[in-house]
Amino acid sequence: MWTLFHKFGSPKWFFGIAGRLMPWLLALGLGLLVAGLVWGLAFAPKDYLQGNSYRIIFIHVPSAFLAQSVYLMMAVAAVVTLVWRMKLADLFVQAVAPVGAVLTFLALFTGAVWGKPTWGTWWIWDARLTSMLILLFLYFGAIVLGSAISDEKASARAVAVLILVGVVNIPIIKYSVEWWNTLHQPATFKLTEKPSMPPEMWVPLLLSVLGLYLWFGWLACYRMQTEILRRERRTRWVRELVRAEGH
Repeated sequence: MWTLFHKFGSPKWFFGIAGRLMPWLLALGLGLLVAGLVWGLAFAPKDYLQGNSYRIIFIHVPSAFLAQSVYLMMAVAAVVTLVWRMKLADLFVQAVAPVGAVLTFLALFTGAVWGKPTWGTWWIWDARLTSMLILLFLYFGAIVLGSAISDEKASARAVAVLILVGVVNIPIIKYSVEWWNTLHQPATFKLTEKPSMPPEMWVPLLLSVLGLYLWFGWLACYRMQTEILRRERRTRWVRELVRAEGH
């Protein structure tokens, strides 16, 4: 197990593994995502209260789920950076932080679009919405801080500390609808309870969630491979790789 853990910290080893996984992640991710979105947006039945406006859920919920999951992944990578000082962990953070920021913005934007017909307003300082906005600022902070410090090791440590301080916001996002009086509806999916929606609604939503997670896996691998080539450009294995692809 420890051997595998240390192998995962090797940029060369990860580059090869990622290259083999990426075609599968992309094909399965896009296939599930397209199937879920087409089914949900075009063929799922209307909601008896919200009509067709609820269909934004097939974009809003997957992006909100993944935005929080990406930050948790970054928090794990931050611990690895501070404790074991594996440069691949920092590389992961730098690669996925912009993706997490885009997902958080998409969740906020689609939430506003959904909120207008449902609540009668684009924005309200609701506990869930406010904590998601804080998440967006945390992503921006990690991106800006990582770019502001020229020394890679110092930058990695500073970003890791910021991420770990901000991770307290994740349970606030999750439990805000239970801790405070909020307009936002409770979680759509719960592992311990039966879905409140009929299968014609929650199955395409589940497909969209799984598809987006797999697509993120492909994008994370792609961005990490690009960053590995940049950082390791002076190493022998990268020069040989570039030479081989050139032929």
